[in-house]
Amino acid sequence: MTSGNIIGIAAALVLVAGPLLLGLAGLLQARRASPGAGPDLAAPWSWKLTIMSALLYALAFNLTFFVQELFLVLPKALTSGLRPTLFHNDHKWEGVNLLASLFQGTGALAIFLTGVVCALLLRRGQGRSTAIRLFLFWMAYSGLFMALPQVVIGAVSPQSDVGMAMAYLELGATTKTAAALVALAAIPLISVRLRGLLLDLAGDMDHIASAKGRRLFLFKIATLPSLLAIPLIILFRIPREWIEVLMVPVVVTVIGVAWIQAGAWRINGSRPGDGSAVGSIAWPLGAVLFLLLIFQLLLRPGIRFY
Repeated sequence: MTSGNIIGIAAALVLVAGPLLLGLAGLLQARRASPGAGPDLAAPWSWKLTIMSALLYALAFNLTFFVQELFLVLPKALTSGLRPTLFHNDHKWEGVNLLASLFQGTGALAIFLTGVVCALLLRRGQGRSTAIRLFLFWMAYSGLFMALPQVVIGAVSPQSDVGMAMAYLELGATTKTAAALVALAAIPLISVRLRGLLLDLAGDMDHIASAKGRRLFLFKIATLPSLLAIPLIILFRIPREWIEVLMVPVVVTVIGVAWIQAGAWRINGSRPGDGSAVGSIAWPLGAVLFLLLIFQLLLRPGIRFY
């Protein structure tokens, strides 16, 4: 069996079969549960919270994408013989230097580290407002789940960004396959940790004490907002080929949210916060619109780093 086949099978298991089986296990467990087994309360629905989360996801996704492209450009700008240009959804460069291939991996590394830092800040940030904690969650989510698939793609596609970096480092097929499998294995593990951090945003333990309450809470604060945010994210990415416009936001959204929602029935040992008010959606909306103007008016024509 070739390394490509191994990675393909592992990807199908992690990205498709895993969440489906986990969700099915939750449904079977709910059917077996006694009606009087515990409280079955759920937090009241708040469209304000859902809309705020969608706006914050769109903001975090595009900030993360900008960080990725910026750190693809900056190392090249500091390298002799390379003249890079930054765009709203891509970058290019002129000139020749062998290090250019290596620097194709610096973007994924930068956003992975950004995701880790935001997750750590969120873990320590119980006193912050709901909006700030949601923003940190989506920054952590975007950074980690935008970076990990690139390792998998790089292992099978030498023309991809991370694939070019792997080629520069002269990684063999076995090493690249191992890296892809580790990245795939990290997806459900990270989803579990992020799910716990997200449940910490619940203001009342009773609202997430039951599997039904956790499912509803995660759906209204993460799953539905992430789906609503995709059309907004697309506005930042056009014009470009539709496969490029759609593929990244859909893949990044689905691979993590599917695991988070499918595992909602499991208890994470969460510590709900102080139930602070959601606050105004004015600043997230303003931030998204301002960033959209930056993307389309300044970055779309391209910024030369030379």
